[in-house]
Amino acid sequence: MEFLDQIGSVFADFSNPKKRTFVGYLFLTILIALVWLVAVRRSSIRAALREVFDRKILFSPSAKADYKIFVINRVFTLFISPLLVSQLAIATALYYALHDVSFLQRGLFDDTPKSVIVALFTVTIFIVDDFTKYLLHRWMHRWPILWAIHKTHHSAETMTPITVYRTHPLEGILYGMRGAVAQGTVMAVFLFFFGSAVDLYTVLGVNVMSFVFHVTGSNLRHSHISIRYWHWLEHILISPAQHQVHHSIAREHHDKNFGVAFAVWDWLFGSLHLSERENKLTFGLKPTEAHASNLIDIYFRPFRDIANVLRRRVGKLRARIEGQSRNERDPVA
Repeated sequence: MEFLDQIGSVFADFSNPKKRTFVGYLFLTILIALVWLVAVRRSSIRAALREVFDRKILFSPSAKADYKIFVINRVFTLFISPLLVSQLAIATALYYALHDVSFLQRGLFDDTPKSVIVALFTVTIFIVDDFTKYLLHRWMHRWPILWAIHKTHHSAETMTPITVYRTHPLEGILYGMRGAVAQGTVMAVFLFFFGSAVDLYTVLGVNVMSFVFHVTGSNLRHSHISIRYWHWLEHILISPAQHQVHHSIAREHHDKNFGVAFAVWDWLFGSLHLSERENKLTFGLKPTEAHASNLIDIYFRPFRDIANVLRRRVGKLRARIEGQSRNERDPVA
């Protein structure tokens, strides 16, 4: 019985409404894709069904690797999650730390109506969570050590909703820590300033904005169905087509569209790229960077790449130190 419970835990994301791959969201994803293809692209229902359930995509070597990675990473998460710092621990530590700041007043807004607090908390935690995802995602493309980890995700040559799980376990740890810090900080601040008006329901309840994000097709971001928004809206929200641009190997698409829900971060920081009409994208990496379906390569190459980055950094540092030593021994007259 315990073994069956463990198996159930591996696939629990499909029955959890807080997860993107909840079966209800997957069903809505299929429905949205079909409506888009029939109503906007003017495909027949039969052609739309063939495109959505394209066996060449869903059963490609890259997609099959995604399914295996999903299971492996879920098993890994079951063991590693209890060892990570939780958002509750961070929230508690920061909450008591705020008491030591003399110019801050505890319970300053505790007379705020409950409905306002719930709405404000929901919006705040969603924005902070999304912005910190944007920052970490951007850093993963900018810093060689983090890119060595993150390129596991970009090695996918075809995309399905399960591709969101194509991440190296080290990336999962980094994002888990990010979430704990971002959400724990918001929780602590609200508990401190809104006092007893903030209860467990307010803090730990279902996030309405996340629900809206998922029911409106978040899974389509990792798919072969390129749904575009109006260009004015793509300055605010990331469309599925924009995230697919992010996965493109074309040079003009490099380091674009890091946002998860909001495109406004990319707009503000110069990394926004609007969707392109009828532009067939190619996903993946250079053959020398990673393998799309070799699990040994996917899981162990990042460690080798990190070692190479550190070796180069140490070599440059050593050369700089030796150069300085020579200059000190032989000063120019």
